[in-house]
This record gives sequence, C-alpha cells and structure tokens, in this order.
Amino acid sequence: MEVQVRTNVIKRNGQEVRFDIMKIVNAIDAAKKEVDRIHQLNPYQIQAIAEKIAGEVAASTHAVNVEDIQEKVETGIMEMRGYEVAQKYIRYRYKRSLARKANTTDEGILSLIDRANEEVKQENSNKNPVINSTQRDYMAGEVSKDLTKRILLPEDIVAAHEQGIIHFHDADYYAQREHNCDLINLEDMLQNGTVISETMIEKPHSFFTACNVTTQIVAQVASNQYGGQSFTLSHLAPFVDVSRKKIRRAVIEERKLCGEPLKDEVISKIVESRLAEEIRSGIQTIQYQLITLMTCNGQAPFVTMFMYLDEVPEGQTRDDLAAIIREVLIQRMQGVKNEKGVWITPAFPKLIYVLDEDNVTPGTRYWSLTELAAKCTAKRMVPDYISAKKMREYKGDVYPCMGCRSFLTPDTEGLGEGGKHKYYGRFNQGVVTINLVDVACSSYGDMNKFWKILDERLELCHRALRCRHERLKGTVSDVAPILWQYGALARLRKGETIDKLLYNNYSTISLGYAGLYEMCMRMTGKSHTDPEAKPFALKVMQHLNDKCAEWRKAENISYSLYGTPMESTTYKFAKCLQKRFGIIKDVTDHNYITNSYHVNVREKIDAFRKLQFEAEFQKLSPGGAISYVEVPNLQNNIPAVLSIMKFIYDNIMYAELNTKSDYCEVCGYDGEIKIRENENGKLVWECPNCGNRDQSKMFVARRTCGYIGTQFWNQGRTQEIRDRVLHVSTPKFEEAGVKSAAD
Repeated sequence: MEVQVRTNVIKRNGQEVRFDIMKIVNAIDAAKKEVDRIHQLNPYQIQAIAEKIAGEVAASTHAVNVEDIQEKVETGIMEMRGYEVAQKYIRYRYKRSLARKANTTDEGILSLIDRANEEVKQENSNKNPVINSTQRDYMAGEVSKDLTKRILLPEDIVAAHEQGIIHFHDADYYAQREHNCDLINLEDMLQNGTVISETMIEKPHSFFTACNVTTQIVAQVASNQYGGQSFTLSHLAPFVDVSRKKIRRAVIEERKLCGEPLKDEVISKIVESRLAEEIRSGIQTIQYQLITLMTCNGQAPFVTMFMYLDEVPEGQTRDDLAAIIREVLIQRMQGVKNEKGVWITPAFPKLIYVLDEDNVTPGTRYWSLTELAAKCTAKRMVPDYISAKKMREYKGDVYPCMGCRSFLTPDTEGLGEGGKHKYYGRFNQGVVTINLVDVACSSYGDMNKFWKILDERLELCHRALRCRHERLKGTVSDVAPILWQYGALARLRKGETIDKLLYNNYSTISLGYAGLYEMCMRMTGKSHTDPEAKPFALKVMQHLNDKCAEWRKAENISYSLYGTPMESTTYKFAKCLQKRFGIIKDVTDHNYITNSYHVNVREKIDAFRKLQFEAEFQKLSPGGAISYVEVPNLQNNIPAVLSIMKFIYDNIMYAELNTKSDYCEVCGYDGEIKIRENENGKLVWECPNCGNRDQSKMFVARRTCGYIGTQFWNQGRTQEIRDRVLHVSTPKFEEAGVKSAAD
C-alpha cells in the first residue's frame, strides 16, 4: 500500500516541491537497467525500498533535502543486496555532481527566471522578483556569488556559509567592492553643492528644489551601495526660510505692481499660506519620487527619514522643521494610491520620530506632533520611535541609524571639523552573522563545548569580516563619485582611495548574530525570558561585545555587534539546522529561527514586559538593534498608542509598533489578510471575507526586518508572520497596563 506523504522536499535550486514516490521508483529502475539481468532488483523490491523511504520522509514534519533522499535510496538498495545497482546509482549521482560543478551559476539563474527558488526569490520583501530589472540584478548577483565562492573567499568561510554556520551577507555585491549602509551628509551636499551624473548641482534656492535634489541624491546613493541609507529632515529645514524670504520678495513685488498697501500683517499671512503649499508640494515630491524611483538594483531606495526637532536651534528653524515633520506625517497617514486607485501603505521612506522632553508629554511645545505620529503609526505602521533619553544614556548622542537598524559607533574622537562630533557622512562596511543556534546544537548542551565552539566560530566570523574590510581597501573614489567625491560620504580627490575612511572609528563593520532564543532552549531548556536562562543569554551577548572590542583595539577597525534583520536567512538557517541536527522541539522544529535577541514570536508576553526585557539586550547590541510589539488595530484607540510610545521613551532606545495594513482588490475588504495552508501544504495568503488567494489581487504590508515589506515572503518568513502573537490582546488598553496575550 502506497504511503501518503505530505512533506515537502527542497531541491538543489532552493525550490520546495511535494514528495513524489515515483521519482524514487524511476531512479532505481533506471539504475537497474544498467546492470545484467541476474543482478537486477525486481519491481517488488524497488517498491519496498521506495515505500520505506516514503515512510521515513512522512515521519518528518518539515521539508527534507533531495540529497538526504538520495542517500536513503543508496542505503535502501544496499539493504536489498542490490550492490551492482547501487554502484550504478552512485556513479550516476557522481556524474551529475560533476556536471553541476562545471557551471555553478546556470541552475541558480534559471531558477530565478522561473521564479522557483524559495530561498532567493523573495530574499528581499521589497524587491519584486517578477520584473526584468530585479531579475537582471539577481542574475548579476548569481555570477558575483559564484566568483566570490570559487575565487575570492577562503574555502572554509564558503563552506561555513553554505552549511548555515555563519552567513556572509550580500555576497552578490562582494566582487564589486560595494559596502553596506550609509548615513548621508545631505547638509554638505545641499549647502555646498554636489555633482550628479557629471552635472553640477548648486545650492538650492527654495525648499521645493531642495526636496527635488534630495530625491536625486538618494537614488544615486542607492545605486552605488547595497544597503539602507538615512537622511535627516533637519538638513532640509533651513531651506524653508530660504523659500519664505523668496516668497516674501515676490509678494511685495506683486502688491507694488497692483498698487496694494504693503501691510506687514497681510504680507506675512500670504507668505505663510504660500509657504505651507510649497512645503506640501516638496514633501509630496519626496514621497512620490522615492516610491516610484527604481534603482539599478531593481528596487525603490531603502531610505529612512529622521525626524528630530532638537537637531536644529530653537526658534524659527525648529518651528520650520516641525512644519516639515507635520506635513510628512499627514501625507504618510493618507498613504498612496495603487493602480486601482485605492489608498495603501507605502513601504518607503521609513520614518523615525525622536521622542524627547519637548514632545513626549501633554502640554509640551510639540505634543501635537507626537499625537499625529501616534495616529500615523496606528494606520500606516510608521513612524518608528527613538528615545532621546535612552539613546543619550547608551551612546552619548542622538543620531539616526543607517537604514532600518544599523547604528554607527559613537563619535568619541571628534571626527568632524574642529573636533565636533560627526555622524553624517559615515557608513558600514558590511555584515557577517553567526548562527548561535548551530553553536548550541554543535555542543549538544555541553557548556564547556559551547564556549569553545563559540570562540572558534567567532574567529571564523572575524576572518570573514576581515575579508570584507580587505575587499574595500584600495577602492578608488572614482567608482562612486556621488559617495566619495561629491559629499554623500566624503570629498576625496579623483584617484584617491577610500582607505582612510575604513579605520579610526569612521566606519563600522558588523558582527551579526541570530537565534538567541533557540540557543537558550537548546542549552538550558528555557527561553531567555526565564530568570534561569537570562543570565546565560546576557553572558553570551557580553562575550560577543568583548570580542568586538578585542578586535577593534588590535586592528583600529570599528567592529560592532549587530542584531541581524534576517529575511531569507531565517529560512536558510532553519533548513540547515534541520539537516544537520534533525528536529529538536522549540529549537529546530520551525522553518525560521528568531531574529537577534528578540522574544520568540510564539511566546505570550505583554507589550510592556517585552520592551522592558529587550531593552537590556538592545543595549548590548550597539551596532544595530530594534524591538517591536505586535498590536491589533488601534486606529480608534490613539491613547493606547501614546501610552506605548511614552513607555518606549522611558525604557528602550529604539522600537516600533507592528499593526496590519491590508486590502483585498476582489471584494474591497480592508482588514487583516490571513495566512492559510493550502491542499499542498504551502502557506498562502487568503482574504477572510471572500476567500481570494490571488496575491496579484491583494495588498499586504508586514514588518519583517525593520522595514515594511510589501512583496510577500518565502515560506519560512511567512510561517514566522503567521505564528506571531499579539502583545496587546485587546484595543481596550488601560493606563494601568496592557493585558497579556495570555489573558
């Protein structure tokens, strides 16, 4: 009797397919035909082998690799004493292996074109894998990865990466000597002029022009690196007064021409009205251009706008900045229209709003802005929030991350002119992530082995990071003039190398980490939220920091610990762990592992306790970290959002609220689109109102790694999204506290 198997199989190209028993039967039958009749297996023996393997696969609750099945086939043939058949089967596998190695990129590229690679096709939830420009970037990336693995990286680092022991991020850009993320110096470029595509761009003479130039700068920067970038609205604020004065001159001239009286009160009202319209148009330009621009990577720029009132002096400039921030929040809350004319949540730009003494409590000067930010978050998931109080405590300064979470090392050396602190114009060299779950599983729960293996793996990461650093050394400024010559990051001479920017704390390089929760489950049998396991988790985090400090002191390179925002890697790590160690409850029994230090998505914990707990770990992740709470629809309960925001200000440096913002084009439903399992065991998105499962006829926005994703996700990340519990269990949120998800 044929065994019914619902388990998926992962092919070599990353595609997940249903197990098919006939493929085993056909493979053995083909090998059988290659030997003399006397040595052949009969149909009953072949069927018995196939059914035994089917039973073993069926016993697994997760996808198995095709290599695992082929090894089972070899064993099954040998157990039937079909030695000659086994020999033919092994020889056939060997020949196929040689053929694959002859050109390692072909299958990968073809699987991308066919959109069949589950790991890669949605590695980035903001890159549409269907369109030509994205596929062109992916294809070039496959070639770059092939060069990187075969020629540019040491074999042991490549092997560790492929086994999921570490992750060498963005290998598809490594050959080109590109770097990760930037905190662009918009002030320098706007105030002192810049050059874009060999065209001189002088200092703008209006706020609207400054907004236009900003979008062009962002697009150029995005095309010359592979990570996120951030700029601050405070660098645009001075141009509001430039426009104010320009408009005032024009109004006076108009009134003179018309013979109207030059009453200052009347003139000021007209000027401020026209200025408000210019601010509205300028912000609309930024929003629409940054959404519709397509970089050479086949994506919109991964850009973050920083909103911090105290970055500019008190008085007119700060009030002008407040007006800009207000307009950003109003337009973002409205959203953008999709091709059907429906208002939806855009993925970019990401917004960060800084909470400080002048806006965090009722009655403060800019409290109304904070109320508006809360309404925007409830509807569109942004802005995210930085606590100026906690950031000063952690870092001594308040400044934005370079994208979704990567923070620069504090400027304790006076990198700017005149010894002033400098953050804008600095960058990150790249990331290598250690899989902490693999360290734990490799030690089989033995603490002595754990620390020994951890140090071995950290040294592997260290060498991999040095590869990233050495690859950037010698890069001449001419390869990306917008970055290195015209102000985004530096004003180097033509032909000058970027080497001096790689040392002396100017740029960072990141040791990433993932799976702190699963590591604790394997080593202690408890979550890191448990008082018995928490000290171990903190000790590991401190050890990672100590290693970064040790490397930094020895090499004058700014190593920093970074809470990796995994998208496709969470799936890759999970599959590698399952292959190496089997299914271990609460460790390897899901298609994802937990991001960085986060509380596991399945763990029931309320919003306050989650943020308070993660604050300790965020402090130990200075190279980058963000925490979140999962909330229901709070659009009708803004006081609840404000209460969480106030808690963020008092307790944690950087956090966000995750709500839902979905739309079904078939029936017009605008609630939460659900995740279901279809008849083939695949997770799919379904409208709970009409049952629509066509992804092309729905809009879904979810936070996946700090950024909002809108292009759907691989099966591992989709499972993680499905498993998330709410940290606020009801919209009826009381001042006394948030109900636990367990209540």
